[in-house]
Amino acid sequence: MTAVDGSTPAPSSPPPPERGLGVSARGAEIGEAVAGAIEGKPDAIRLALVTLLAEGHLLIEDVPGVGKTMLAKSLARALDCTVRRIQFTPDLLPSDITGVSVFNQETRDFEFRPGAVFANIVIGDEINRASPKTQSALLEAMEEHQVTVDGSTYPLATPFMVVATQNPIEMEGTYPLPEAQRDRFTTRLSMGYPERADEMAMLEAHGGGRPLEMIKPVATGSDIAALIEQVRALHVSESVHRYAVDLVASSRHHPDLRLGASPRATLHLIRAAKASAALDDRDYVIPDDVRGLAVPVLAHRLLLTAEAQIARRTSASVVEALVDQTAIPAS
Repeated sequence: MTAVDGSTPAPSSPPPPERGLGVSARGAEIGEAVAGAIEGKPDAIRLALVTLLAEGHLLIEDVPGVGKTMLAKSLARALDCTVRRIQFTPDLLPSDITGVSVFNQETRDFEFRPGAVFANIVIGDEINRASPKTQSALLEAMEEHQVTVDGSTYPLATPFMVVATQNPIEMEGTYPLPEAQRDRFTTRLSMGYPERADEMAMLEAHGGGRPLEMIKPVATGSDIAALIEQVRALHVSESVHRYAVDLVASSRHHPDLRLGASPRATLHLIRAAKASAALDDRDYVIPDDVRGLAVPVLAHRLLLTAEAQIARRTSASVVEALVDQTAIPAS
């Protein structure tokens, strides 16, 4: 396992997984490991697990200091797989992410040197502090799980997940993520400030040591790949498919939106709903799985009209209204 920050030694390998444990049990193990460093954020941890099992990518957006990077690093340390961290800065180049072809004097030929994106878990810290050109270097990797450099295509590892953090765009020194980039993130979450009791517990845990270093990996990359295959096999009825399509399609005609959700959003919504159902120990998806994930899956993809922004509406509130207005299938 590659150290998350490049300096901390990797934890020891996890014991062999117990056979027969399903997605729900293994997800609980991973979630418990992550919770060792993240106080009072079970919903955020669950959404991160849903995104992982849905073969998706996670965008964590919030103000500085609330644990965005800690959540990303905790999830990475709970998994015994390759991890690379990219600190996005204004001078970061696309080749730093994807890799570069270098001329080898000995072989008299060009050889490819992989960039930081070649890992199972890629942590993109403060992704919106790099230029849009550099941010776009992740587009092919996130959608097609491959990188093309100088006409040659290189496949990425499986599983592959990008966990990116960003500060709100009104913060100093940030660039807005391009629409195509946001659309490739399966879910977006905000950490929020902790409750008083959770903040007190955080002082106890973090004041006397480093909880992140205490996290031991509880699953390997092959374990996660096997869990993803189980999630893929979950049953989704035609009525639930129709419900997801109706919900997403309604965003394309909403008067408060100048850009609705894409067909990719529908696919991500169903994949996330499958993962949520699996974590609840069900082998089928129900409408409540879709409803519960509508805001984290759809809101970050939507663009509000100028009038809606002036009225201080948010994309999350628009999605909540669409959920309330879309008829739930009877069966």
